[in-house]
Amino acid sequence: MSDCRISAASNDGAHVLKLQGDVRLTMCTALDQYFQSMFAEPEFVSVWVDVTEADGLDSTTLGMLAQLAIQTRERFHFRPAIFSTNPSIDRLLDTMGFDQLFERRSECCNTDAGITEIPAVACEEGEVAQQVLAAHRTLMSMSEENAGAFKDLVTTLERAEGIDSTPR
Repeated sequence: MSDCRISAASNDGAHVLKLQGDVRLTMCTALDQYFQSMFAEPEFVSVWVDVTEADGLDSTTLGMLAQLAIQTRERFHFRPAIFSTNPSIDRLLDTMGFDQLFERRSECCNTDAGITEIPAVACEEGEVAQQVLAAHRTLMSMSEENAGAFKDLVTTLERAEGIDSTPR
């Protein structure tokens, strides 16, 4: 499975996101829109992220998931759960520091009931660039290792967007 699919289900404010295949930045706008609508629900109570069928998660997707966890903690005072049974995805999550953001579950997540695919959303290149930049800044804020790993990319993206990143 290499193509990317993101699906979601909700019931009484409890949400489940299922990421399948090789999840890339092409889904960042759809993810962002889903996060915004989910957080806007008055009855929002929880969110689980199921990556048990993911083959890969690019850094933009990881940054957006980190943003999801940070917003959940800041606004609702709990850590979302993330389900993974893939050793290579587990290593990736560990390397990025996701244990500090998510409740990690090494089991399958029963997400098939009422789940529907979230379609990709077309958007302007500048909007995608801003989302990619924000996602990578979030990853950089999580650890010194992440800061070093993504510094050059963020600097390049800032230059492309005309953002001055020199320290003041």
